[in-house]
Parts: sequence; C-alpha cells; structure tokens
Amino acid sequence: MLKEIAVENYTSIPKAIAAGADRIELNDNLAVGGTTVSKGVMAESTKYVHEHGRSLITMIRPRGGNFVYNDVELKIMEADLFEAQALGVDGVAFGALTPDGAIDEDAMTSLIAASAGMTVVFHMAFDAIPETKQFAAIDWLADHDVERILTHGGPLTTPITDTLPRLQAIINYAGDKISILPGGGITSQNAASIGETLGVKALHGTKLIAF
Repeated sequence: MLKEIAVENYTSIPKAIAAGADRIELNDNLAVGGTTVSKGVMAESTKYVHEHGRSLITMIRPRGGNFVYNDVELKIMEADLFEAQALGVDGVAFGALTPDGAIDEDAMTSLIAASAGMTVVFHMAFDAIPETKQFAAIDWLADHDVERILTHGGPLTTPITDTLPRLQAIINYAGDKISILPGGGITSQNAASIGETLGVKALHGTKLIAF
C-alpha cells in the first residue's frame, strides 16, 4: 500500500520519510485544508525528498475557503506552478470550480497547461462538486491529463467509514480512466481495512503513519 503523507511545511518531512512515507504532499496551513508553501520551503522540500528516493506533490492553492478563484488568484496559482516546475517538483495538487460547483474548465485548462511535465492531482475540491456532477467531472479530468483525484467521498465532517459506499462508487466509475486516492480520516489504525475494502493501492492522510 502506497502511503501519501500530507505534511505542513518542511519540518515534518524528515520524520515522515523516516517513519515510512512513500510520497509527500507538501502544504502550508493545513488548518484550512492546505495552501501553497513559499518558494524556499518548496525548494528545500524537493531536494530532501528526492535525496531520499521519494516523490513530492505540492499543494497549489492561494488561500483557504472555497475553490472559486478570480483572475488574480489564478495568475498567482500559475506563477506557483511555474516555480514548482522549475524546482523539479514531481506533482501538483489543485482544483478550480464554478460558483455552482462544476469544474471551472477554463481555469483548469490553463492550470493544467502550466503544469506541463508534472503529475496533476485534482484535490478535495472534488468533494465540493455535487454528486450529480461528479461522474461528468471524472470524465473531464481523465480527458485532460489529470492523473488522480483526491477525495473523501463526501464532506470531511462525515467519518470516512460512512463515505466508503460513495468512494466505492467513484472508484468503480473511474475504472482505468483515472486513479482515485482516498483521504481524510484515514489513520494507521484503519488504513489496512479501508484499503482492502476499497481495493485501492494508495491512501492519503496526515496520520497514515505515526511519526
């Protein structure tokens, strides 16, 4: 089971890797769901992770709150993507939505283009998409070179044990088109059972391993 560990800033990365993290998702301000770290943090984190044979995903998100971004915020995100690319980051996680909860196709097309050469992950903005629009979102993301979707299968306030049926439906629909990465509320205690129940090969969380 691949364990992707979400960390805040650089300081937790050495501990997470020493404890067995397979992949790192780098964030600032996890209290609001994660935002983009500084260029300096991104540079040192990339160097350390690569020196230890792991891969790094960095969050590209200019602020907490919703995922509806204006033109200035999208310019900030594009600039951060170019920095990540220049620093050799392996992958980037972002998501942009319209006010009615659909994928902002224009914004996402621009952000994906700015991510050339890096793995693109659509993060938990997916869970803010109404269920009636989620399958269409999966199709669009799969058709636009997004490699995987990070999802809790519902609001983070709902225990993951209660969202497993929805996660299974999402995984089944995605099939081989795009990878689904379950996250949110997965711990070292429940990871094995959740992975087995869903039949996935990777999980995401801050508490997947003890460090």
